[in-house]
Amino acid sequence: MHPQENDTPITQQIRHATTQKETKTMEVLCLTIVSSLLGTLDHQCGSLQGGAGNNGSIASLIRQSIFDQMLKHRNDANCPAKGFYTYDAFIAAAAAFTRRGFATTGDVDTRKRELAAFFAQTSHETTGGWKTAPDGPNAWGYCFLEEQGDPSDYCVSSSQYPCAPGEKYYGRGPFQIAYNYNYGPAGEAIGVDLLKRPELVATDAVVSFKTALWFWMTPQSPKPSCHEVITGEWTPLAADRTAGRSPGFGVITNLVNGGVECGKNTTDANAEDRIGFYKRYCDLLGVSYGDHLDCNEQDPFA
Repeated sequence: MHPQENDTPITQQIRHATTQKETKTMEVLCLTIVSSLLGTLDHQCGSLQGGAGNNGSIASLIRQSIFDQMLKHRNDANCPAKGFYTYDAFIAAAAAFTRRGFATTGDVDTRKRELAAFFAQTSHETTGGWKTAPDGPNAWGYCFLEEQGDPSDYCVSSSQYPCAPGEKYYGRGPFQIAYNYNYGPAGEAIGVDLLKRPELVATDAVVSFKTALWFWMTPQSPKPSCHEVITGEWTPLAADRTAGRSPGFGVITNLVNGGVECGKNTTDANAEDRIGFYKRYCDLLGVSYGDHLDCNEQDPFA
């Protein structure tokens, strides 16, 4: 169910409870209905903890209308992912990661900035945009669902995450995860056997979003997670400072594809595209960009 824009009897009850300072009544109402109304009551229930409250918080930060504007052409007839990436699927997947802090860490601006950064990076990975595309190249995120061409099986020898016979582990989903050594741990984290059923990343939208959120939230030691960087939880080590890595969106690009796009002393075209998505989404969400957007002078992570 999407957030409701109009005043409803339930929101009238919340308003009455607030007006009368009936705090306990308000909390009971919030706890029982926030999970179904998602973002509508977040301004009243923001202090409540738990999965339902946090789920509602994310939905209030990025409503259906904003989601549709951000991913404006995802359902274009020429996009292979047409009809797949839905708002409801994202909200359902995000609910599984709220207790780990996705879009629930820090103040409102920090949470919005995390959403903008997440969708910017994944939009670049799935973009169908081009320089003269209608509404600009950064309005075409989430156009693709699977790696194009004739990809290999992306299977490498692994005793921990062995490939299933006949299965392929090429790029799928918002982050285009690839290789059995990514499908395996991603599946473990979200409770789905993706080694045996990797196709679920391209057939189940909630699973697909969950794999992207797993990648976003999971550090790959000694690297931080994308989540830790955008929320300010990452403190650069001396080696990071020497390598020019300062907290900001640029470090996330470095984590995702630094070996190709970073350290060139000029902005790589792909890195520039990521920044373009990020700025557009920040503008739509009404939040500032923060510092250090590019990774031009950053050494890639080892």
